[in-house]
Amino acid sequence: MDTSATYQVIQSASTPNGAHFRIDFGTRHAINPSIIPHPEDNNIWIVSAQLHEPRQTDKPRIWFAELVCNAGFSYDENSSTQTLRCIDSPLLLPIAATPSDSTKCTGEQAFFAFSIGPHDARVFHGPDGPYAIYGSNSQYTCFGQWMLDFRLLVDWGIDTLNNHRGFFRVPTELQRPSPYLDVEKNWFVFWDARNQSYVHHDIAPARMFARLEPDGSVGVDLAPLAAGTDNTCLQRLLPVLEIPEYESIHQATNTLSVTLCTRKDPSCVPDENNTFVLTIFQHKSFYNLHSTYEPYAMLFKRIAPFEVYGISSKPLWISGRRGPELTDVQDVKLSSEMLYVTSISWKAHGQGYHGFIDDILFIGFGIEDSTTGGIDVVAGDLVSGLGLCADFA
Repeated sequence: MDTSATYQVIQSASTPNGAHFRIDFGTRHAINPSIIPHPEDNNIWIVSAQLHEPRQTDKPRIWFAELVCNAGFSYDENSSTQTLRCIDSPLLLPIAATPSDSTKCTGEQAFFAFSIGPHDARVFHGPDGPYAIYGSNSQYTCFGQWMLDFRLLVDWGIDTLNNHRGFFRVPTELQRPSPYLDVEKNWFVFWDARNQSYVHHDIAPARMFARLEPDGSVGVDLAPLAAGTDNTCLQRLLPVLEIPEYESIHQATNTLSVTLCTRKDPSCVPDENNTFVLTIFQHKSFYNLHSTYEPYAMLFKRIAPFEVYGISSKPLWISGRRGPELTDVQDVKLSSEMLYVTSISWKAHGQGYHGFIDDILFIGFGIEDSTTGGIDVVAGDLVSGLGLCADFA
């Protein structure tokens, strides 16, 4: 299937055929992965993902857990494929259950009150270290988003004792400006040019983001300060919801900071004009009892009021994703293999939050709610197809 006319095709920087690679958790099954470099071994990455295994009963699942392991790449000459494989059996991230208030979970959300353990954690680097954000029972609504220093959950080495500055040293629930939804998910944290943190709660139907404090509280919604330029841009560049009952736009990944010139260029100096916050969001469609997710890259400014800089003009097609042999573009979008993008990170060891367009980053994703995959792409390839907000000013 030729996808180049409808999609921006992104290819792996390391696999022989440019296709994505599989993430192998051994005897355990998982979805929705995150990948970050190991702090001490340059041949290993730390991989985490939601435990997702078949059940022998039709009763609702109430216990949830996140797998984690050290993983390395292996190459299969017979199939010419590359796999990121756990070196040892994966462990469970020691994330405790949070208290629930059954009065906040009613109607269709009542079952969330019985939930135990983390949902769909995103593990990612900030400017001063790695963190995990995960869903769990809320103090403020039925189900919320929590954040914790990841170095306290794995053997991170001596750096566990240094440089954390007490920021999210204990599980901390993130808050939002009112009103809350019953179930909150997919929030991401970003940092400005001075490394102040913010929570981005929504991209659609309207942006919402606020300054984040160490106790999880937030300031006022800052999105109205950017609305003067954002509204026109988002109206032009966000994907159109043809049938809103079956389609929606979701935040998907954490963020990275990227400078739009090359690391090897001595004149490339990061500043407010060339360095932006990168995230990926998704256009979800649910037709014929099957979900599909089309990912889009978005850049926004890292200085207040954090206006959107650009959005992919076409959805991203991850090389190796299966699609039907159809000529009808709409059918291709609605019936292709479901890849659910969950995370982004720089591939190089020692690289945390910031990078350049010639650096390589990982994109992690779940496949058809049954397995996990990833792809390593040059950052410049990922953002090469942006439609720029300045063109609509």
